[in-house]
Order: sequence, then C-alpha cells, then structure tokens
Amino acid sequence: MDDHQLIDWLLEGDIAIQYQTRRDLLGEDLPDLQARIAQEGWGAAFLQARNESGHWGRGFYQIKWISSHYTLLDLKNLALAPDHPLPRETIRLILRENVAADGGVNPARSIAQSDVCVNGMFLNYACYFGVEEAQLHSIIDFVISQQMADGGFNCRLNRSGAVHSSLHTTISMLEGIHEYAHNGYTYRLAELEAIAATCREFILLHQLFRSDHTGEVIDRRFTMLSYPGRWRYDILRCLDYFQSAGVAYDPRMQPALDVLLGKRRKDGTWPVQARHAGQAHFEMEKTGGPSRWNTLRSLRVLRHFAVE
Repeated sequence: MDDHQLIDWLLEGDIAIQYQTRRDLLGEDLPDLQARIAQEGWGAAFLQARNESGHWGRGFYQIKWISSHYTLLDLKNLALAPDHPLPRETIRLILRENVAADGGVNPARSIAQSDVCVNGMFLNYACYFGVEEAQLHSIIDFVISQQMADGGFNCRLNRSGAVHSSLHTTISMLEGIHEYAHNGYTYRLAELEAIAATCREFILLHQLFRSDHTGEVIDRRFTMLSYPGRWRYDILRCLDYFQSAGVAYDPRMQPALDVLLGKRRKDGTWPVQARHAGQAHFEMEKTGGPSRWNTLRSLRVLRHFAVE
C-alpha cells in the first residue's frame, strides 16, 4: 500500500483508530469524532463491561487485564473524551479505597509498600481524566521518593530491593509524568520534569533496548511489537512516548528506529508480534496479523523523527 492507501486502511478501523489517525497523521482534531469512541466499537465495549460497583473486573487491580486499572489505561489510550464521567467516578473510588500509608495507590492488602510502576500508570490515566490536583499530592511525593541513583525507577526498590532501574517501570513513570505536565498540574512539577530528563537519559544510555555495558539486547521481548502493552516495555511504546512528549531525535534512538523499520511488512503495515497472557475483555487485534494500532503508532513515530 502507498501512503494514501495506508491512511484509507487505518480509517476503515475502529472509531478510536479513525480519530487518532485524523488527529495525528492528518492534523484534524475532531471532537465529534472523539465523542463517538464512547458510543461505538472498542470504547463502547470497555464502558459496557463496567460493573454496578463502579469498577471493572474485581476492583482496582484484579483480574488482569480486566481490572479497573488496566481498563482505564485502555480507555485513555483509545483517547476516550477526558471529561467522560465513568472513568472519573472509578478513579475517585480507587483514591478513596487504595491510598496507602506511604502515599501511593496500592491495591495489595498484604504488601504495605506501594508499587511505583502501578503509580506511574495511575498518573497516566488519572491526569488524562482530570482528577483534582490535591488528590495527587501524596502520590507525587511517593514517586519522587522512589527514583534511583541511575536516573530511572524500579518497582522492586521499596519491596525487595533493586540496584538498577527497570525499563518497564521507567517508561510507565515517564508516561505518567508527561500526562501530569501536559494537563496543567503544578505540584512539584519542576522536580518531576528534572526526573523525566534523567529517565530519558537512562533509556537513551541503553539505546532503548541494549545493555549499557555489553551492547547486547537486554531482552528480545523489548523488540517485539505488542498492543496493548500493559505494564511491559517495548521499543515502540518508548518511541511513541518520545514523539508524544516532543523529544527531539537523538542518535542513540537509531538502533530502535532501525528495528522498527525492519518490522514493516511488504504491504506497508506493522504486525502484532506479542500478546501478554491474561484474561481480557476482548481481543482488539489478532497476533501475527497486520495491526492498525502498531501501524498508526509507527507512522506517527516515523513522522515525528522525519524517518523515511
């Protein structure tokens, strides 16, 4: 497919794909089209799965991947209108039921320490859906306290100990900080922006997927394209964060960009290569086939970095 055919193919997809294609690739931000995400396709299906309790699944974090936590993340990534009332109601429930003594949100009943990766993801969707800033203060205090000396984050630091940051946790924190800043929150913002800069440097030091000591691939799964990514890191998730945050090209991104280009199919699309095991509300795309999600995300990455 040429570029025009590829756009037409994306516009034949779910309403969320249509909206983001027009917004990100055609420069058309259409509120009426965005509003339809709640009424049609994947967005409507997620909203209809909400329980009378106000949660999805069995509550905040159970069952993966149908819990409130991951469903709210899915709805944010679909670009459901930020003022939709149902996500806001569920986020208020989470905050009322799950703020721990250390200030973080914590669904666990047997572990006192909050998981910083969960808190990064929570900031991502809570800020998108417009939670009141005062309700985030303790969470911001908690995540700032969890930054590691190498610049990133690791969810094991306060639970079992860690000596090196995790790409999984670091990308979740970067996405959360970006939504916090993008949506106009100001509490300890300068500190968070400085933290984000060191997190990006940590990732770039690893060329997005390589050991900074040996140059070897850290984990082959980092180069596999998935959607939804859940809590797991991969190079497309990272590159998509960089473009959404307006980060300029850095030569250390090139190995990951080369891998991404190498995964393009002959028809011009990108595939779904990995699916994270667990219960899901429904399957948006088939593993192994052409993926509108991964094609859309890849095209906006390549456009941002002016890669042919």
